[in-house]
Amino acid sequence: MSNGYMVFLKYCLLPVTPSKITTKINNANKTITLIDEGQVNLLKKAELTDVEFECMIPQTNYPFALYKSGFLGASFFLAYFERLKTSKKPFQFIVVRMKPNGRILFSTNLKVTLEDYTIVEDAGQGLDLTVKINLKQWQDYRTKLVNIQQNDDSTITATVQATRAAETAPTPTAGQTYTVKSGDSLCAIAKKYYGSSGKYTDIYNANKSVIGGNPNLIKPGQVLTLPESS
Repeated sequence: MSNGYMVFLKYCLLPVTPSKITTKINNANKTITLIDEGQVNLLKKAELTDVEFECMIPQTNYPFALYKSGFLGASFFLAYFERLKTSKKPFQFIVVRMKPNGRILFSTNLKVTLEDYTIVEDAGQGLDLTVKINLKQWQDYRTKLVNIQQNDDSTITATVQATRAAETAPTPTAGQTYTVKSGDSLCAIAKKYYGSSGKYTDIYNANKSVIGGNPNLIKPGQVLTLPESS
């Protein structure tokens, strides 16, 4: 990880970090013209964010490529991308940026869907492939239940059923620890104990000596200290 970056699509570490990642923060603001008043801007909630990048998928085990468990050919990554595309499920897009001393500088942790991807084979790159990937931010949503009631005067009243409050995550106490189980990830642990998967950086920075240089490689049996929520 000579450039200090690691990029994950769900659990998959890209073997070669993209040279450029474009994140477009969209909005739905609308400018209208009022009679004799000029233009005004109507401010609305932000639209979904778009992420675009190109990644190299090697067919050769280059020394600069990163693999969690040894070399994997292009067929593995192409099959993985296809599963993300056809699963109809959102996943986490994670970019970890680290200083030379191994401390996390800052990170991106965005729930997204894989909108489309393009495979490019260029004779100038030999057997290696380039894959152009387009992601779109995912927002969880739910349907609303409407209660219909007929009143004594024969009128109808419709009310939206109140949404049940989400359960809050417990706050770790001073010195609390967690023993890693099979299938765990720092994001999942952070979501459980802090209510936000983005807090995984706090857990990693507090347990770097236990986890090592890759926050995505935690092992069953490791005992992690859960820092107090900041």
